[in-house]
Amino acid sequence: QVQLVESGGGLVQAGGSLRVSCVASGRTFSDYAMGWFRQAPGKEREFVAAISRRDFGTLYADSVKGRFTITRDNAKNAVYLQMNSLKPEDTAVYYCAARRGASKIRPEEYDYWGQGTRVTVSS
Repeated sequence: QVQLVESGGGLVQAGGSLRVSCVASGRTFSDYAMGWFRQAPGKEREFVAAISRRDFGTLYADSVKGRFTITRDNAKNAVYLQMNSLKPEDTAVYYCAARRGASKIRPEEYDYWGQGTRVTVSS
């Protein structure tokens, strides 16, 4: 089992920045690719970004490319999502997720999920 705990959400004005964090426990963190997903009210959960286990290769949704950056620190068992130039449409609950093996963009391919942290961007 892998336990994931997100933090860092909050209220921010459009154009602002926020960093959300996710700390993992329970297994060897470097064995897992990590992803960030988000879910807005009334919408399905969608892929935001992912980072591979060791070479730290990244994937991004087109909607966040150039604004968001995913990083990880295997020594701290943590993954981060730096969000810049935030827009009201970025408002959602943000979830981190873990899977063994390569990074994927479909949520059903992830095995472990955190409880989410809410990000609200005001216009």
